[in-house]
Amino acid sequence: MSDCLFCKLVSGEIPSAKVYEDDVCYAFDDIEPEAPVHTLIVPKKHYANLQDDVPPELLGHLLSVVPKVAELKGVDKTGFRCVINTGEDSAATVAHLHIHMLGGVKMGRFTFENSQRAE
Repeated sequence: MSDCLFCKLVSGEIPSAKVYEDDVCYAFDDIEPEAPVHTLIVPKKHYANLQDDVPPELLGHLLSVVPKVAELKGVDKTGFRCVINTGEDSAATVAHLHIHMLGGVKMGRFTFENSQRAE
């Protein structure tokens, strides 16, 4: 997609802090981190989200890259969290499938206490 921010990052049109790259995916540090380690792992081919007929092999590959990125970022021993946002309620800001890998801090349990979801 020509107007997709992540497609532009993958192509090198926009610079990024590359962490990992192979022929299928690209990982880079988030420019607005929500944890000391906040790396995004994106497929090079554009898929909007998990509802975009994503091949299972691609999802498997993306997940297989997570431990490599965790080791590169130094959180493989202490732990990390992975998140994939999909759809309007997820607070996704870029419509390109990606995994958020967050770490470098002891995280609390995820709750919906502060949710703005309407009943």
